Amino acid sequence: MTAAPTAPPGQKPARTTWRTTWPIVLGILFTLGLFVLSLFTGVYDITGGEDGWDMFFITRVPRTIALALAGAAMAMCGLVMQLLTQNKFVGPTTTGTTEWAGLGLITTMIIIPGASLNVRMIGAILFAFVGTGVFFLFLQRVKLKSSLIVPIVGMMLGAVVSSVSTFVALKTDMLQQLTVWFTGSFTGVVRGRYELLYIVLVVCVLIFIVADRFTVAGLGRDIATNVGLHYGRIQLLGIAMVAVATGIVTVVVGNLPFLGLIVPNIVSIFRGDNLRSNLPWVAMLGMWILIIADIFARTVIAPFEVPVSLVLGVLGAVVFVFLLVRGRRHA
Repeated sequence: MTAAPTAPPGQKPARTTWRTTWPIVLGILFTLGLFVLSLFTGVYDITGGEDGWDMFFITRVPRTIALALAGAAMAMCGLVMQLLTQNKFVGPTTTGTTEWAGLGLITTMIIIPGASLNVRMIGAILFAFVGTGVFFLFLQRVKLKSSLIVPIVGMMLGAVVSSVSTFVALKTDMLQQLTVWFTGSFTGVVRGRYELLYIVLVVCVLIFIVADRFTVAGLGRDIATNVGLHYGRIQLLGIAMVAVATGIVTVVVGNLPFLGLIVPNIVSIFRGDNLRSNLPWVAMLGMWILIIADIFARTVIAPFEVPVSLVLGVLGAVVFVFLLVRGRRHA
């Protein structure tokens, strides 16, 4: 009998490589399928209309690109925040980051009337950075025994900031604009109003590059310092990335509740906590959930649309409760 062929030293067997590759390939194919479905879903007849293909490139293509970029960015930012806080129930919408971005948006509009989209983006990013930094400073100063207290404190802080934004909007007759900004809808995403979202693509690439450092930082300050990592700089870098992505998504799209919280948890349930191998799945699942929610929002009461934030809010609340119950059972 002859022995089965073995792989050379240091080289993985072809079968093992294929087992780790084919799920990614299927995931990419499924993502492309959702892109095509999103491009050809809508009331306007793209193929039969007089200017159908013009509308296709003016509205459908920008909307699909915005869905993909926003979904991936918010999901990956949620994963970064969960690592840095060592808490599975943390995300941009449960720490007040989105509310701070909204306050920065309305403050910029009051200080600079008629501000361009770029100026609004800068204001939203600055306030989101300050607000997220305040939350992290609070976590460092106060030792919380229960992991559930952290998102509760974050949501309380977000509610206070949201109340301030509403009060300021009422006093300046901008309540309607504030409501539109926080609707979380992609109806206004057209060519010329979505290009800022390409910046979040840079944020996603940077997260891939520094993934190992975030993993070490997620083990705690003491361990990170012992292995030679500057914990404070990594934490500051993570806060800056989250602030940039959240600020831009808030300005262009609006509020996308629970997306950054539920996606990393779902991936972690099925694949464990290996950050670098989970990042592609976090990005793709964020795209899947947001695109499917948007398609549902476009078709459920066609020819009208419901805000995608409404669909995400219902879905996210159900998954959030499931995670809480699951965590309690494991505890």
